[in-house]
Amino acid sequence: MNNYLLFEIGVEEMPARFVGNTLFQLKSNLSKLFNENRIAFEDIKAYGTPRRLTLIVNGIEEKQSNLEEEVKGPSKKIAMDADNNFTKPALGFMKSKGLKPEDIYFKEVGKDEYMFATIRQKGESSEEIIKEILPQTIKSVVFPKSMRWGGKNLRFVRPIRWLVTLLNDKVVEFDIEGIVSSNKTKGHRFLGQSEIIVNSLEDYLNKLEENYVILDQDKRKDIIKEQCIKVADSLNGNVELDEELLEEVTHLVEYPTAFYGEFDKNYTKLPKEVVITPMKQHQRYFPVTKDGKLLPNFIAVRNGNDFRIENVKEGNEKVLEARLADALFFYNEDIKHNLDDYVEKLKDVVFQAQLGSIYEKTLRMDKLSLDILDSLNMPEEKIHASRAAKLSKADLVTGMVGEFDELQGFIGKEYAKVSGEVDAVCEAIFEHYLPRFSGDILPQTNSGVAVSIADKLDSIAGFFAIGIQPTGSQDPYALRRQALGVLSILMDKKIDADLKTLIECALDNYYEIEFDRTAVCASIMNFFNERVRILFKDMGIRYDVVDAVISSDVNDIYDMYCRALALNSWLDRDELVEMLTAFNRVSTLAQKAEDDEVEESLFKEEAEKRLYSEFKNVKTKVEEFISDKKYEEALETFASLRPAVDSMFDSVMVMDNDEAVKNNRLGLLKQIYDTMLKICDLSKIVYK
Repeated sequence: MNNYLLFEIGVEEMPARFVGNTLFQLKSNLSKLFNENRIAFEDIKAYGTPRRLTLIVNGIEEKQSNLEEEVKGPSKKIAMDADNNFTKPALGFMKSKGLKPEDIYFKEVGKDEYMFATIRQKGESSEEIIKEILPQTIKSVVFPKSMRWGGKNLRFVRPIRWLVTLLNDKVVEFDIEGIVSSNKTKGHRFLGQSEIIVNSLEDYLNKLEENYVILDQDKRKDIIKEQCIKVADSLNGNVELDEELLEEVTHLVEYPTAFYGEFDKNYTKLPKEVVITPMKQHQRYFPVTKDGKLLPNFIAVRNGNDFRIENVKEGNEKVLEARLADALFFYNEDIKHNLDDYVEKLKDVVFQAQLGSIYEKTLRMDKLSLDILDSLNMPEEKIHASRAAKLSKADLVTGMVGEFDELQGFIGKEYAKVSGEVDAVCEAIFEHYLPRFSGDILPQTNSGVAVSIADKLDSIAGFFAIGIQPTGSQDPYALRRQALGVLSILMDKKIDADLKTLIECALDNYYEIEFDRTAVCASIMNFFNERVRILFKDMGIRYDVVDAVISSDVNDIYDMYCRALALNSWLDRDELVEMLTAFNRVSTLAQKAEDDEVEESLFKEEAEKRLYSEFKNVKTKVEEFISDKKYEEALETFASLRPAVDSMFDSVMVMDNDEAVKNNRLGLLKQIYDTMLKICDLSKIVYK
């Protein structure tokens, strides 16, 4: 029999942004509790709507598995006294495990004997255990914001109003702070029954659909997609189904019905984003386009059927009309002035109390962006980058951004166009905010790249200089995101730039603040190295490969990325262990060298003469490959030394009694080691 558990938590309407993560936590935590309590099961499916969170566990064993576990206690010399009686530590151990003296035996571990016992426990009924773990599952969920209600100590995202718990059609009864589990659920708040008795999983699923609840969020999402596309087709247009918005709308409704609304076509003369932003961000509407141009329509999704849908349509149109009227008003008012006119107002906007105003930040960005372009040997971009840096934050004090802050950067670009700025400046104003989130687009123009990196490095340098750094989960100024943005840009644009030099330039701009420049720079570099580790790991690069390329003291992020990719693929070979063993011996002995001086006349053995001769040829080729960023070829060439290295270690005593001969051999090994470090530090690679 396929034993199943149906567990539904009925709540007041949850914010859509909490549904997905709450389901993930509930599923993970229940799975963990089942495993900890030795209850075998096949799988857990999680479903959610704004009013209910449902877990369905399939293939549950009727009983826990039996437990047989060997436990270790204190050593015999601590457990037994001189008269061979159990001491207090031994008795305490026995009491904590529920053991009797006859259960104890001793085993030798290393050089000492230790107390041991085997605990055997027969599995209990799964039903009894489930009664205990379901309340724990509810209490284990963590929310950014939670609430208490009705004098209860229980915290949840919204008040829990009912619980459904069926184990094979039988109610599993438990009480959590006065909320008693049962087989009674509720339908859609307006269209369904206020109380529905369910007698089985099949009954539950069928009755929910009959009462206007589509439980499966994936099914709801598909329905919304199909309906929106059908509505857009009726308008001879295409619906822009933004995935993030689609996910949010899915979690806003239990029974979706898509419909279209209209607005004054004069609003389509506004920049497209100005119209779309109120639609998406404020009203959760999908825009409709044709041939890339915005149509005077939107598509919304109602939580219910199509009863009196015209009234709903009219109400939504009125709400959007008010939003768009605001946008049009602010746009017309803002463009009465050039974007340059807003710059002076930035002096009154605080960036951070110790770091000055936004205006002062733009001055630092201007200087730093020019330093970045110098390092990239792009002097022709300086004029555009400097102008973009000056205007980059001007839109923050416009009426439009004051009302719709999601438009910052974009509206700056639009106002710059209206003000007659050249395209390169307009684009850089928008691009300097990129990337805004993980997976976002990256700046493409050279001016945009320079100003974007300058903006992010200025913030990181400033906050580190005054002692504000991300700690644990706390990162109120999003410095981690900004650091990842810098790294992503450097790699995407294949920029060869010394990150440490750029950081030092950023710190130089804070000359009015007292701080230990060397220590802060080192701290920022460590911060970036940690971000590199995380970024490379997410790309599927081995952790030891990351250690190997970071250890080579390369401050060029794109170069480091190239090395990591090359080494990550190069390690997939049969002879890897032999190669690493050989070069780790080189690394170990090279540390003992006083210098890398080599005198050929001091070589006595044929093996060391051969190694030195081959190394000179290899070194020249490796350096050529490195200069062309051909790191796989450089690794292959360097690895060709292994037979000669093995031969030397097999036939030559490196630590010779003759001090001059010993130092000469160590000098050779140091030269080989230093050449290896120009590629990576192979001693960091872990055998697998």
